[in-house]
Amino acid sequence: MRLHRSFDLATLAALLIGYTACVQAATIDFDAATIGDLNQAFQAGTLTSEQLVQHSLARIEAYDKQGPKLNAVLTLNPQALETARALDAERKSKGPRSPLHGIPVLLKDNFDTFDMPTTGGSVLLENWVPPDDAYVVKKLRDAGAIILAKVNLSEFASGGAHSSIGGQTLNPHDLRRTPSGSSGGTGAGIAAAYAPLGLGTDTGGSIRGPATANGIVGLKPTHGLLSRDGIIPLSLTFDTGGPLARSVYDVAVSLGIMTGVDPADPATQKSKGKSVPDYTRYLKADALKGARIGIARDFLGADQDVDWVIESALESMRKAGATVVDVRVPKWLLDSKEEFYAAIRRPEFAVQIGEYLAATGTGYPKNLEQLIERSNEVRSLRPGGGSPNPVRWTLFKKEAESGKLDDYRYLSVRDHALPMVRTVVEGILAAEKLDAIVYPTSPRRPALIAQDNPAPDVNSATNIANLTGFPDLIVPAGFTTDDLPVGISFLGPAFSEPKLLALGYSFEQTTRARRLPVSTPTLPNETLTVP
Repeated sequence: MRLHRSFDLATLAALLIGYTACVQAATIDFDAATIGDLNQAFQAGTLTSEQLVQHSLARIEAYDKQGPKLNAVLTLNPQALETARALDAERKSKGPRSPLHGIPVLLKDNFDTFDMPTTGGSVLLENWVPPDDAYVVKKLRDAGAIILAKVNLSEFASGGAHSSIGGQTLNPHDLRRTPSGSSGGTGAGIAAAYAPLGLGTDTGGSIRGPATANGIVGLKPTHGLLSRDGIIPLSLTFDTGGPLARSVYDVAVSLGIMTGVDPADPATQKSKGKSVPDYTRYLKADALKGARIGIARDFLGADQDVDWVIESALESMRKAGATVVDVRVPKWLLDSKEEFYAAIRRPEFAVQIGEYLAATGTGYPKNLEQLIERSNEVRSLRPGGGSPNPVRWTLFKKEAESGKLDDYRYLSVRDHALPMVRTVVEGILAAEKLDAIVYPTSPRRPALIAQDNPAPDVNSATNIANLTGFPDLIVPAGFTTDDLPVGISFLGPAFSEPKLLALGYSFEQTTRARRLPVSTPTLPNETLTVP
């Protein structure tokens, strides 16, 4: 699939509208504007949703299939501008539905959309259009958000940032390097300012890897806070969707809109009485003052530059009034966490992907065995695009051979190991009276694409948040010697998103470590006047 339409960069001229009525008006670059800034501009009349969508489309036109050719976008919504115009008219007549009214959003292409294909990044599901939206997608549309595009991902949300339908996505900070998977298209697109907000999914680090690799904010929410209904499953014990954005504010403002108990996803029952409709009310610039932060030093030592950025981040927290203490993860957990993860992830995919595929139309594979069979028929580049994905398709066979869900290997981990891991992490937090545990989201800088290893990094802590079901917020922390972004993770107990967002916001306001990638600079007249 290719982009549905092209836009002249001259349309950007309409985005710079003078606002002289307010003496306190400020001019800022669009990539630095939060959703709060955009709403102020909407209210003041210095911006319309139609103009914002035109801006997003112009950046996609300039940078996705030409220029640096990031290759993040799979499908553009051909109705995006028409929808924006209708939402502008609605704003004038009735007022905004929510803070996301008229805001364009990127969706990882494993979220169901009734009006665009949902392929999971696979040629094996090419052109499949589901009958309705995923639960969180419908919540976004009902709030007035505009689904701008479906973006590339690691095929079926596993492996490197490559898919058989979309190919390789590039990192806008360094085109030779991976944007990380599996939500690599969302990460690269948000970093390049294709839209203010994007959705990814996370099973073992797939929101958080792209957040740190692309130098943006990302949240892996508590398991059960957001519904997974209508998302192609990888492993429902661990799966969750979540937001990626260029600011903690934007993550917070989107999160409350997407929460809710969904009868189609029993896991959301855990969030009853624990979700919050507006997480922005917890954002305080001084939230680090008096906080107790644990640094998980087991995950340092792999990259001197990354370690320096993290140590600098810790010093910034101390200066902001936080107490930082060292914490250690038990050796048995460090040694076993990857095996615990694989023991759940692989057999669940083998079963759960079949349950999803049963709803696809005539001619599409209906189970893992048929995925394997049909993948063997794709051996080279195809005229309409797409190519083999041997790394992911080889993993199909390992998943098929991983055992059943009544196997003792699966049950022992699900019923005994996972509760044990939760107890250990809760114990560390309680024993030290910690507000959060921090660690480098990735212990190493983004890998060169030629060396990208889709296997879990044994030095990474990310899947501990999946084994426990706990939330993990990633915030940009700084850059390496070769100008590659480094993110820091804030991990807390179940449903501690208000505290983590407060701490992350305070850290973000103290350090301001995010910047626009070098390969996707500001376009002409790309500024916004905010009262």
